[in-house]
Amino acid sequence: MTTLQSGPDSIYDLLGIGFGPSNLALAIALHERAAESAGGDGFRFGFLEKQPRFGWHRGMLIDDATMQVSFLKDLVTMRDPTSDFSFLCYLREQGRLVDFLNQKTLFPLRIEFHDYFEWAAARLTQRVEYSAEVCSVRPVTEDGEVRYFDVATRDPRAPGRSTVRRTRGICVATGLEPHLPPDALLSERVWHNSELLPRVDEVVHSARPIRRAVVLGAGQSAAEAVDYLHRRLPDAEICSVFAKYGYTPADDSPFANRIFDPEAVDLYYGAPREVKQSLLDYHRSTNYSVVDVDLIEALSRTMYQEKVQGVSRLRMLNVSRIREVESHGDEVRVTVEFLPTGEREVLAADLLVYATGYQPQGIGDNLGEIGKLCLRDEEDALKVGRDHRVTTAPNVTADIYLQGGTEHTHGLTSTLLSTTAVRAGEICSSVLARHAANTLEAEQPVGRG
Repeated sequence: MTTLQSGPDSIYDLLGIGFGPSNLALAIALHERAAESAGGDGFRFGFLEKQPRFGWHRGMLIDDATMQVSFLKDLVTMRDPTSDFSFLCYLREQGRLVDFLNQKTLFPLRIEFHDYFEWAAARLTQRVEYSAEVCSVRPVTEDGEVRYFDVATRDPRAPGRSTVRRTRGICVATGLEPHLPPDALLSERVWHNSELLPRVDEVVHSARPIRRAVVLGAGQSAAEAVDYLHRRLPDAEICSVFAKYGYTPADDSPFANRIFDPEAVDLYYGAPREVKQSLLDYHRSTNYSVVDVDLIEALSRTMYQEKVQGVSRLRMLNVSRIREVESHGDEVRVTVEFLPTGEREVLAADLLVYATGYQPQGIGDNLGEIGKLCLRDEEDALKVGRDHRVTTAPNVTADIYLQGGTEHTHGLTSTLLSTTAVRAGEICSSVLARHAANTLEAEQPVGRG
């Protein structure tokens, strides 16, 4: 079903590309601002999402996994605590507010927070077109100025037909894509952890026995995958392979967490390049390749209990790397090198899971030729303003905003939920201010010479 209008007479002021939590938060901010003003000041906006419905890391919605950020860092509260799109309003509507408070926790179940996102997205269905994969964004030039972008989409189920919508600005929030080691080949027995739940369900309901599964990675997702596989495959040996000596606990102490404060973005943005790099290096342990200490301790207890019982199904192959992967029929042979000695072991496995993280998509991956309109610094990184708007060539008056892919300018929170609400508010204010200025300029009478 087509939700958003198209055609030459239907020009948007802003089209969002992608409709995950970041652009959902922006949609809410724009929706609420429109509700505050009579007729929304004529600002037209919509969002395009290639998935058939809202979904956020569905493959990792493990039943007992909890969020790693407070519920107060939802889609709106840090921007406007009175918004009725908050997690607390969701709980009240679901009849679980008192029950949640009785849990005495700041960290909801991940499946519950995903349901909250779906609840919020369902209230904005008129603003989003699902099954709309962006296949190109082309600049539209008038009188020497790039004033618009033509955004072409196609339904993944019917790729032969495309729809074009014209807009004065875009906001790109296409999220992260799975990162894989070089030369990694995915198959029915080799996959990225982003597919964990559906793949494990297939395995559990199939007739083939699973004797051994190998997980590569040392971060939260890797540890969660190890724990989940150990529970769901009770007859299999689960091998965790990583180059560290042990899992590194996430630093979520109060002072370290200040790196996620909204004010920290201001400081980071204005800091010299070498200070930015130092901050990233110092505080990587708050987010990258780290694991919640509760999960680390739970896995350690499991290993010890198995030793006591004389049946060790959970193996930690630490200080090790995977050197070779070969598929032989229904078997995957994984060669693991123990780095201190160089000794190698070949594991005959039924499953190999790459829990090797995610990476931002480059702007050219989605935008094609308009990427050439974006200015870059001396290290070939995009120039991005504090309001998350990409700096473009002087003849470009159409706007490009980014949610994600701005760690080099805005710090660690550029792809995290911690400042989603605040970032959405900043972009909302910027696009509406520019819209008002352009409207005022267009209404000015032409002077007489």
